[in-house]
Amino acid sequence: MSFKITLPDNSVKILEHPTSIAEFAGMIGPGLAKVALAGKIDGVLVDIRTLLEKDSSVQIITDKSPEANEVIRHSAAHIMAEAIQKIWPEVKITIGPVIENGFFYDLDSPRAFVPDDLIKIESEMKKIVDSDQEIKKEIWPVDKAIQTFTKMGERFKVEIIQDLVKKEGVKDVSVFFQGDWFDLCRGPHVPRTSFLKAFKLMSIAGAYWRGDEKNPMLQRIYGTAFANKKDLDKYLLQLEESKKRDHRKLGKELDLFMFHAWSPAAPFFLPNGTILYNELLKFVREKYQTYSYTEVVTPQVFDQELFKCSGHYDNYRDNMYFATPADTKADDGDLKGSMLKAMNCPGHALIFGRQKHSYRDLPQRIADFGRLHRYERAGVVHGLARVRSFSQDDAHIFCTPEQIQSEIENFMTMLNEIYKTLGFTEYKVFFSTRPEKRIGDDSVWDQAEGALSAALKKLNLPYTVNAGDGAFYGPKLDIMVTDAIGRAWQLGTLQMDFNMGNRFDLEYIGEDNKGHRPVVIHRAILGSLERFLAVLIEHCAGVFPLWLSPVQAVIINISEAQMEYARDLCAALMTQGIRVEMDLRNEKLGFKIREAQLKKIPYMVILGDKELASQTLSVRLKSGKEIKDVPMMDFVKKLGEEVKTRAQKGSYE
Repeated sequence: MSFKITLPDNSVKILEHPTSIAEFAGMIGPGLAKVALAGKIDGVLVDIRTLLEKDSSVQIITDKSPEANEVIRHSAAHIMAEAIQKIWPEVKITIGPVIENGFFYDLDSPRAFVPDDLIKIESEMKKIVDSDQEIKKEIWPVDKAIQTFTKMGERFKVEIIQDLVKKEGVKDVSVFFQGDWFDLCRGPHVPRTSFLKAFKLMSIAGAYWRGDEKNPMLQRIYGTAFANKKDLDKYLLQLEESKKRDHRKLGKELDLFMFHAWSPAAPFFLPNGTILYNELLKFVREKYQTYSYTEVVTPQVFDQELFKCSGHYDNYRDNMYFATPADTKADDGDLKGSMLKAMNCPGHALIFGRQKHSYRDLPQRIADFGRLHRYERAGVVHGLARVRSFSQDDAHIFCTPEQIQSEIENFMTMLNEIYKTLGFTEYKVFFSTRPEKRIGDDSVWDQAEGALSAALKKLNLPYTVNAGDGAFYGPKLDIMVTDAIGRAWQLGTLQMDFNMGNRFDLEYIGEDNKGHRPVVIHRAILGSLERFLAVLIEHCAGVFPLWLSPVQAVIINISEAQMEYARDLCAALMTQGIRVEMDLRNEKLGFKIREAQLKKIPYMVILGDKELASQTLSVRLKSGKEIKDVPMMDFVKKLGEEVKTRAQKGSYE
């Protein structure tokens, strides 16, 4: 029986019998067959040996395809595991998944791996690649697989297969061979080992089996692989630049924040960091005035019944803190008492619901910088980027369905203004649809997703759909910002919620004089301020624009003769609100300049006898550029204007 295969250009080919992706690529052209890595059937990435057996949409994956690296990294992980077992046969392998930008394998080894071992493993991997072995796929009955891996002493593989049988009811498993070596895997993999062109082993770490501290501790080796050496080199260069920009390193050097074991994963902002924090808050608050937001302050601790009402208790409680002793039980077996606030939306619902509203009162835009607390596992916390205590530029808009469009437009306009001022000029929009675990009827989700989709189309905003990645209460937009070295960060978000009104019995009186449920839009532009600061520090490499710099200018004298002049300049700058310091120490000029450069102070003002006599300034920028004979009041005025306008570029650059 014949069936149709539709290609990406919408052309159709008719097949008369089951045909593998590899064979099908050859039918299109011999050149394509040589470079084909894998395929996509109806949007699902599959191995090149997979059979086409029915009407399908098919795409051939080559090294030019966006999906190429995922396939290449699957195979790189297997080649690494084979290389390790060739060098150290006693090592047992567990799992080797593809992750963002690379792959890893968890290993049960009697010896402790050291960095020099990575060089040995890479060398052995190159031999396997050069041997140009065909990578073959076999389907084994689970009994054969369990028997084979048991005989090999690969107990972790046996456990994986037994779990697949128990949880998914599988009867067969796929095994991939490269020469005589093989491993359990779903794939997909490249056709031959020689397709691996560019790879690098990165690091060694420890990891519990399946992430459970009750299980054995294993050793994890990380690596990465790309379709070509150019992309690999670009990635490695980006990593080197990332290390220089690491916000944890710069935070310590610039004295911005600290952590302490007595409050794990909760940052302490030091004076310099607090200036940064407060300047961001001030900036956002000014935007709130422009865009008609009202700010509130809500409690830190709530009765858990609030979060049961909102749905967070059932959907999010594993990430929330209880403020009641853990052994205190209610009659129904649930913990009773209070919980620390992990999100602002339920409290804002209480505020909106405190009084009756007319449609004329809407929209109501309620903003809150309240501190939130969420439990993050120790293994995932990371500087300011992943913490347990944080604040958001969080707001909730209560509006009518007819106001959704204009509210999304206002949000995107405000977002563009804020990002531009902060130096972020590139971002992408991702539209996340209903997840498997959610609240509310499908009809409500249809309405929410339809409203968001219509708004995006009207705004002519290009976007990518993230199917199934929405919040449990509604679909959302996630804003992925690109930083100075090309990395993507999720910052802003807008989430449609047609459920909160029902759960909290919220109502407004419409033009028809009847009660209606408001739509709730959850939105943030910076997101977690802590996480945003981590991104900003790395984006700027610690070199902030003047308005954000903790110290904006330092006055450096050459001798005691200029001390009075330095004090006069300092007073003039302070009247303009400039954060200025004086370095009048009896130290060499070069030493004082180097210290100011290490602190990344935007402006260094050098005062010597010449400047004193002419009542001018010698201004040195953080870039090293020097401007001579600058009139004092011109300098004061320009810095004041630069701060007032929140300029990205300095007045003298």
